[in-house]
Amino acid sequence: MRYGYKLSAEGFDPKELVRQAKLAEASGFDFVEMSDHYHPWLDSQGHSPFAWTVLGAIAAETDRIGLATGVTCPTVRYHPAIIAQAAATLAIVSDDRFTLGIGAGERLNEHVVARGFPAVAQRQAMLREALEIIRLLWEGGYRSYRGEYLDLEDARVFDLPERLPVIAVAAGGPDAAELAAELGDGLFGTEADAELLGAYRDAGGTGPRYGEVGLAWAVDEEQAVRAAFESSRWSLTGWKVMSELPNPVNFEASAKYVREEDVAAQMPCGPEIAKHVAAVRSYEQAGYDHVVLANNGPDPDGFMDFFTKELKPALLD
Repeated sequence: MRYGYKLSAEGFDPKELVRQAKLAEASGFDFVEMSDHYHPWLDSQGHSPFAWTVLGAIAAETDRIGLATGVTCPTVRYHPAIIAQAAATLAIVSDDRFTLGIGAGERLNEHVVARGFPAVAQRQAMLREALEIIRLLWEGGYRSYRGEYLDLEDARVFDLPERLPVIAVAAGGPDAAELAAELGDGLFGTEADAELLGAYRDAGGTGPRYGEVGLAWAVDEEQAVRAAFESSRWSLTGWKVMSELPNPVNFEASAKYVREEDVAAQMPCGPEIAKHVAAVRSYEQAGYDHVVLANNGPDPDGFMDFFTKELKPALLD
């Protein structure tokens, strides 16, 4: 089992994210995972730096810790040829520490290039084509591709790493899990859903399984709940809402009736270690072997210390 730290790119500026990654390495985390957003979920979060620049800086300032996108959409805001090049470069400068997490994206980030945001079935078809293009370019040489939605013309990624990055495909249902098994090297999920992992295995998937679990640590439970409510109440609306809203103001409106007690019921809040251990264990029991801890509490440094001294020993016990 490997444990990762979620870098909240929506909540912190670029230099602070680099600092947190360095601290995560010193605190014994196995990897850091960072979302690739253009906008934050809420205006109050206040940040959304360019993920690839930050990850490159982290690669330069760390030695051991793995890096991952969680996740990048390679179909609208980016063309997959750009992601193929970016991921290859990051794999080289990080000495093969990078995992490319990709998914079908959210309107929040993809609509900004004014190309529209397609319906779910088309998004999944585009993701398949994007995976095929990335794989094609990573074979080396000049490549062309003609798809229903995406094309590639006479392109070559000149700098390829000796070991290609693992591609972990985000999945929320059996169809996406099958795609992860077919064209990915691993799966990325956000729910402790054993059926999802079963669908991945049944489709022939044998790679790493990344799962992201929300926590809110603080020395005081009320403080933890308040911080989680301020930063993460949008997440309770569910993926069918989260993938479709265009701007932070829409997420603010959609979460208008979410209460602090609703947030507290969805994630462990406060200092009690047993609640945090149970949340992480549920992902392990579902079949994940890489668990990303997304701390929604107010004190990143305190959470790192809690992980080193209490949570990790308890998880390894």
